[in-house]
Amino acid sequence: MNNRIINIINLGIEPYKEIWDYQHKLHNLRLNGKISDVLILLEHSNVYTLGKVAKREHLLISPQKLIEEKIDLFEIDRGGDITYHGPGQIVGYPIIKLDDLYQDLHRYLRELEEVIIQTLKDYNVEAYRIPGLTGVWVNDEKICAMGIKVSRWITMHGFAFNVNTDLSYFDKIVPCGIKDKGVTSLQKILNQEINIDEVKKNLAGKFMKIFHYDDALNFASIDEFIKYSSEKILEGV
Repeated sequence: MNNRIINIINLGIEPYKEIWDYQHKLHNLRLNGKISDVLILLEHSNVYTLGKVAKREHLLISPQKLIEEKIDLFEIDRGGDITYHGPGQIVGYPIIKLDDLYQDLHRYLRELEEVIIQTLKDYNVEAYRIPGLTGVWVNDEKICAMGIKVSRWITMHGFAFNVNTDLSYFDKIVPCGIKDKGVTSLQKILNQEINIDEVKKNLAGKFMKIFHYDDALNFASIDEFIKYSSEKILEGV
């Protein structure tokens, strides 16, 4: 059996729309066998995204306030309701051929949750699932939201893990449409700022283990990865 390799693209703070467009491009490339599995890890500039079942009333501020506070807003093609992305939050977008492993969306979500649960163990934080509510929780507050899209068994979108996130942005929405639960971050739990690059590294290791990858290649940009993949195809590798 060939070694399973995950390509990890580690970015900084990126605008949402640009990366959303790249996700669609990478999804198409993966579907057509032009690239192998990818995990994008990054932070976004301030943005609210509404999933396919989101209710507009779960956005609690006016369009004018969004403009004044320089917060973007997008209606997107993932599952779930409304959520926030911003600096200090690790967003992960796996674009992987899921049916190389299994054809089970619920299992996929549970294993994404397990990546975060195991990562938090490295910081002596006990995290857990709540039956019927997708995501990862600590002390009855959500620390990681999940929202995915899977088309022809190629995944898109993923998770949003609050590390050093400014949680005040969640006050302007009903996060994930859940009215009776709060939101937390690793910084809030440990009462100190966290090295986000260290968390990314730990998280990538857990992702590799849980999704059975043998090795990883690391890239500093999506274009670099696409160029590398194109050259490999030309070389017949």
